Amino acid sequence: MKPRILIIYTGGTIGMIEDPATRTLRPFDFSHLMDNVPKVKMLNYHIDNIQFDPPIDSSDMSPKHWQDIAHSIAENYDDYDGFVVLHGTDTMAYTASALSFMLDNLQKPVIITGSQLPIGEVRTDGEENLITALQIAAAVDSDGSPMVQEVAILFEDYLWRGNRATKRSADNFNAFKSNNYHELAKVGLGINFYHESLMRHQCAGGLNPQYNLDPSVLIVDLYPGLSCEMLSHLLSTPGVKGIVLRTYGAGNSPTTEWFIDQIRRTIERDIVVLNVTQCVNGGVHANRYVSGDILSAIGVISGFDITLEAAVTKMMFLFGLGLDANQVKYYLERPLAGEMTIS
Repeated sequence: MKPRILIIYTGGTIGMIEDPATRTLRPFDFSHLMDNVPKVKMLNYHIDNIQFDPPIDSSDMSPKHWQDIAHSIAENYDDYDGFVVLHGTDTMAYTASALSFMLDNLQKPVIITGSQLPIGEVRTDGEENLITALQIAAAVDSDGSPMVQEVAILFEDYLWRGNRATKRSADNFNAFKSNNYHELAKVGLGINFYHESLMRHQCAGGLNPQYNLDPSVLIVDLYPGLSCEMLSHLLSTPGVKGIVLRTYGAGNSPTTEWFIDQIRRTIERDIVVLNVTQCVNGGVHANRYVSGDILSAIGVISGFDITLEAAVTKMMFLFGLGLDANQVKYYLERPLAGEMTIS
């Protein structure tokens, strides 16, 4: 039987074309995309598609769009063997992370891909990425079950866990990297899957989608020169329920009295503060240095080696479930979809 694959086309560079008047790239419709990839027919798959109307630049991606993608997958889950989401690169890691939490008990592949160059150009990575993503979405294990049973990002030579990847380059074809987790597959002459890295769910039953997201989350970056007044203004933003605090190194921050007092008073207002390192490799080790130990002592939660994208979307997801601050803290310290390694 032919593999049945559903393509969800959101927009992005892969489906863009140059506007002759402005010389800028703008989204096109799906018919243009498929016209430029005739090799897809050689796969002998049954392929259907859904497209955003209109297609969007991924810089305009929002939680509402994540809900639309999740609904498209959930509503068609039983009819297809796998799903390919075509997406712009700028917010791809955010989308992959959000979907990994929203698609609870996912046991089929959701492969997200895009390109650095439009698929209609002579030199493009889009054609190869699309074809490889379709092949991965159709791949099965020796027992006939889907090879990939999670949300993953396919880009050029690698398949990454979606909530572990981040965009590392605006110029290279290998635009994504997972610095704290092994690749799921290496693409060369063939597709070499690393079985020990692939997720396998033990829960019985089918997909259990969760659509509600609460975007009341703020990112605060530490940097030398951040003043008490500026930090106070950020932490006093109306409506904020959670803060992703991007600290130095292994989770370190200033130890000045005013800084610690500001963070403490924020936590006392039942705002959840998650400690995430600014480093692309490694994670938070809350008790390695005095400053990190102080943050831990006043109630700041360790994000371990979670990415910024996964941290933000995980918070949105947990608050979207209607959990209170203490419940959110509990689940932030535990992996829900393979998004972090507990040290």
